[in-house]
This record gives sequence, structure tokens and C-alpha cells, in this order.
Amino acid sequence: MPEPQEPEGAIAGTGMGGAMDLAVSEANTLEKTPGQPGGPQGKPRSLWSDAWRDLRRNPVFIISGLVILFLVVISLWPSLIASGNPLKCDLAKAQEGSQPGHPFGYDGQGCDVYTRTVYGARTSVTVGVCATLGVAILGSVLGGLAGFFGGFWDSILSRITDVFFAIPVVLGGLVLLSVVTSNTVWPVIGFMVLLGWPQISRIARGSVITAKQNDYVQAAKALGASNSRQLLRHIAPNAVAPVIVVATIALGTYIALEATLSYLGVGLKPPTVSWGIDISAASAYIRQAPHMLLWPAGALALTVLAFIMLGDAVRDALDPKLR
Repeated sequence: MPEPQEPEGAIAGTGMGGAMDLAVSEANTLEKTPGQPGGPQGKPRSLWSDAWRDLRRNPVFIISGLVILFLVVISLWPSLIASGNPLKCDLAKAQEGSQPGHPFGYDGQGCDVYTRTVYGARTSVTVGVCATLGVAILGSVLGGLAGFFGGFWDSILSRITDVFFAIPVVLGGLVLLSVVTSNTVWPVIGFMVLLGWPQISRIARGSVITAKQNDYVQAAKALGASNSRQLLRHIAPNAVAPVIVVATIALGTYIALEATLSYLGVGLKPPTVSWGIDISAASAYIRQAPHMLLWPAGALALTVLAFIMLGDAVRDALDPKLR
């Protein structure tokens, strides 16, 4: 009589006479209902597919996503909705209100406020996206390595992040950027990356420490997986969700920070077109010509709100506790 066979891929005998679980993926070991998505008749659903399904049903995500998509489009091609030149000014029209073809009126130098508001989106989106990418990459690498290896380097990184957390962001910008004479966005982006990475680093460190204790990571380690394979193949995909959430929310914060530094005169400088520069120039004429301040400030507030709403929606979709 043939001996009963074990289920394929479940148990493998070891040279020591014991047994080793081959770590069947969690998606396949979950109890499934026939006919349901992710059941035996369909592909197993992952965290990312479930998150995308929830996001598509979330009106907050849809609205904020459409606003951000519009901002990205006009940042890449501002001439689609603004045919004028943001640097072309006519002092004879300074502080004039809305006119045909110029719905937002003119600023204190006679420049078209509508055109400058549209072109200002390019600067703000560029600074926000580049700063967020730099912060996310640097913070994730340093925090992930510290959380994975631990020990001496983890202690050193923790003390360094404590030092950076003690530096007020606006005060640090006033000190560091006051000596910069460049008119480009890169000094501002570099400053944000310099002071922004500790937050992402701490999030990534904690997420990696939690992920490396899971059974599938221990199984991969027992099977002889290298440190790089454990970190890149098994830990990083399961630890990146908190980093994405924090980075998405932080993007709106960096846009607001750029406007704040430009308003204080240490961020971007003319002839760069920036909402912060326009708000700073219009603040002196808020009583005589409030439209000069209203439109760039409104665009800034809408942009920051859209990214914060997007981050909240992504957080809700990726947080298992909210399911």
C-alpha cells in the first residue's frame, strides 16, 4: 500500500531529521472563500491591491488626486492655460483689479497676477517633489540600515537624529540660506533634505525593526538568504508603507516651507516666480489691493491641502487597523 504523501511544498525533511516549513506565502495560507476575489478562483490579493481598491472608492483620494494632477500638468505646461509672460510687467497698470483677459488683476509691479500664479505652481511642485524624494531616499536608506543591523551604528544614528530634531526648521533656514546667493531652487531643496531626513529615518528604522521579526524573514534567514536579499526582497516591500504615507503628507509641508522661506526673503529670490515671493510682495498692499495676496495665497493653500488630503487617504488605505 503506498504511503500517504504530504501536501506539496508544505514540509521538507532536513538533514538533522527534523522538518522545516518552507514559508508558504501568507496570501496562500489565508482562508479564502470560493468565488470571492482572491479566493481559489482568483489571484491572492496583496496589501497594495487592497489599498488601491480602497483608494478608488475614496472620494477624498479622487478629489485630491485630480487637483494634484491638474497642478502637475500646469507645472509642466503652464502655457496651456496662461499665454502671458510672468516677467512682463507694466507699471502703468500696477495694483489694478480684474480686467478682460486678466481675471486676477495686476500686482505692485504691473505684472499679471493670473500668469504669475499659474507659473508659480511649477516652482512649488518642483521644490516639493524633489525635496520629498531626497528626504525619502536618504532617510529610508539610513534608517533601514540602522534598523536592520542595529548595534553601534543604530545608536550613532539615533543620536544624530536627536540633534537634527533639536534644530528649528525656520530658524535653520534663516541661518543657512541667508548666506546663499543662488537664484535656483536647489539650495532650498538641499536645506529641506538636510533637515527633513531624520523624520523619515526614524519611521523607516521602526518599520524595519518590526518587519525583520516576522516569520517569513526568519525563514529566509534560516534558509541562508544574504543580508541584502533579506533587506531588499523580504523586509523593504513590507516596511515601505509608513514611509510612503509620511512622505506624501510631508510633500505639502515642504511646499508651505518653501513659501515661508521665500516670504522671509531667504528662500527663492527674484526673478524666480514663486507664490511665496508674490505673497511677500503683496503683504504691503493688502488694504489697497487685496487681490494681489488672495490668489497666490489661495493657490498655495489649495495645493498644500490637496497633498495633505492625499496623504490621509493613503494612510487610511495602508493601515491594517482601519480595515
